Amino acid sequence: MNMQTTSRLTAAEAALIEAFNDQIGELPGDGAVIAIRDRLLDDLKKSGLPTRRVEAWHYTDLKNLLRAIPAQAGDPGSEALEPLVEGASVLAVIQGTADRHSQAAGLDISAYSAQLSDGSAAGGLGALDRDDAVGRINGSFVRDGYVIDVPAGTELKEPLEIQFVHAGGQAHTRLPVNFGSAVKATVIERHLSVTPDAALVSHVSDITIGEGTELVWIILQQQGVDDTHLGQIRVDLGADAKLKLFVINAGGKLVRQELHIGVTGEGADLTLRGINLLGAETHTDVTMVLGHNVPHTGSTEVIRNVVFDRAKGVFQGMIRVAPDAQKTDAKMACNTLLMSDDAEFSVKPELEIFADDVQCGHGATVADIDHNHLYYLMARGIPENKARAMLVNAFVAEIVEELDDEALVEALEGVISTWLEKHA
Repeated sequence: MNMQTTSRLTAAEAALIEAFNDQIGELPGDGAVIAIRDRLLDDLKKSGLPTRRVEAWHYTDLKNLLRAIPAQAGDPGSEALEPLVEGASVLAVIQGTADRHSQAAGLDISAYSAQLSDGSAAGGLGALDRDDAVGRINGSFVRDGYVIDVPAGTELKEPLEIQFVHAGGQAHTRLPVNFGSAVKATVIERHLSVTPDAALVSHVSDITIGEGTELVWIILQQQGVDDTHLGQIRVDLGADAKLKLFVINAGGKLVRQELHIGVTGEGADLTLRGINLLGAETHTDVTMVLGHNVPHTGSTEVIRNVVFDRAKGVFQGMIRVAPDAQKTDAKMACNTLLMSDDAEFSVKPELEIFADDVQCGHGATVADIDHNHLYYLMARGIPENKARAMLVNAFVAEIVEELDDEALVEALEGVISTWLEKHA
C-alpha cells in the first residue's frame, strides 16, 4: 500500500485493513475463496467506506459514522439462549461460529465454514454491486454460519430460531437457505449481544424460496448500545410463493439493514413490515431494493418508526418494475412518530416503472402523537407518560398483530414494550 492511499484512510478503514491482514491466515477458504476475499478488501482499500456522495448511502455516511473497529471479543458462553417462542427449534451461532451440536428435525443443515473451506461458497461470496459495502466487509471477513436446505413439502409446526449471539469484538456470518416448493415455515433471524462490549457485526442471509412456498421470516435486531450492525438479506421469490418479511430494529448504535428482493416467479407475493425503535444518539438505516421482474406479482410494504432523543433514522425504498412485469401491484408506506424536537427521520421512496399495466404507489407521514388521543386517555385518569407509552405501543403493535401466531405476537410485543419502557 503506498503512502498516498494510506493518508486517505480513516482510522476505521485502516483498522479494517489491519484486521484483515492479521486474520487472513486463519480465515477459512480454498484458493478461490481467498482470491475473492483479497479482491473485496482491495476494493475497500481503493474506494474506502461509502460517503454521502454515494447515492445509496446518502443518508448514512459510513466513512464518517464508523469511527472505530473493535478488536478483542469477549466470551458469550458456549450455549444457545432460550428461544423467543417456547418450543421453537434453535440453531445458534456463538461469536461468529456455528454450534456444531445444533440441529432441527427434517432439515439439511451444515456449517458455512465447510463451504468456505472447499470453495463451494465462492459463487455467492462477492458484492452485489460497486456500492455494496456490507457485502464487501462480510465477504472479506466471514468465518461461519449455517447452510440450510428445506426439502419440498416440509411444514414446520414450530418456528425455527437462528440466533447470532456475540459478546463484543467482531462477528461476521452468513446464512444461505434454500426452501423447496410447497414449504410452510416461520423463521426468526435473531441478532443480539450479551455483554456491553462494543461490537462490529456483519451478516448476510441469502434466501431462495421455491414455488408455492409460504414463508414468514422475522429479522429481530437487538444489538448492544455501542454496536455496529451491518445486515443484508437477499431474496429470490419464486412462482406463487408468499413471503411475509418482518424487520424489527430495537438496538444498536449504528445500523444498516439492507433488503434486496427479487420477485422472479409469476403469482408471487411479498408482504414487508418494519418497525424501527430509535433512541439516544443512534443511527438506523433500512434500505430496500425490490424488483418485480415478471407479470402478475404483488407487494405491500409498511414501515413504522418511533424516534426519541437525538436519534436519526432512514428508510430508503426502491421498487423497480421491469418491462415484462405487467399486472404488478405494489404499494409502499412509511409512517413515523417523532418523540423529540431533536429526533430525525428521513424517507426516500422511489419507483422505477418500465411497464404500463401496473398499480404502484407510495406515501409517507411524519408526526407527533395525536393530542386528541392523548387528551382522551388523560381525561380518564391515565398519567401523561403512561398515556404516551400506550399510544406509541399501539402504533407499532398494529404491525406485529398481522402475524397469525399468537405466541409469536406476544413475544414480539414483549420485546417492543420492554424497549419502550427503557426509552419512553
